[in-house]
Amino acid sequence: MVTSVSISTKWLKIGEVAARSGMSVKTIRYYEDIGLLAPAVKRSESGYRLFSSQILSRLAFIKRAQSLGLSLSEIQEILNIHDSGQLPCEPVKGRLLAKVEAIASQIEALEILRTELKGLISGWQEQPPSHRISQTLCPNIECN
Repeated sequence: MVTSVSISTKWLKIGEVAARSGMSVKTIRYYEDIGLLAPAVKRSESGYRLFSSQILSRLAFIKRAQSLGLSLSEIQEILNIHDSGQLPCEPVKGRLLAKVEAIASQIEALEILRTELKGLISGWQEQPPSHRISQTLCPNIECN
């Protein structure tokens, strides 16, 4: 059933939501499909999906959470807590602390890689001995 709603109300077409949120229509539809956004329950007289202007703050939260490294499934869990009437600040903090730990591990692994690369480059030979050229693609990085 299509609900007829006057465009003069506080309902926004999906294109308007996209323009105001900075997200594509395709992304908004995807978020609706996977349950991050409630399905549009209203339609314009011409059949366009209509969203409450409150969707903009939800999309802003999703965008910010993604920029902080949270996955869409993590964001879904947080939104579910919010939608149940609870403030999800503690779970958000827990997720962010886990991200900090993961970043620290990544930094440590990158530091080790940087040291290894610097060691390889410091012993680099532009013209390795000819007897080794046919045995490998690049003798400078072969394992001994």
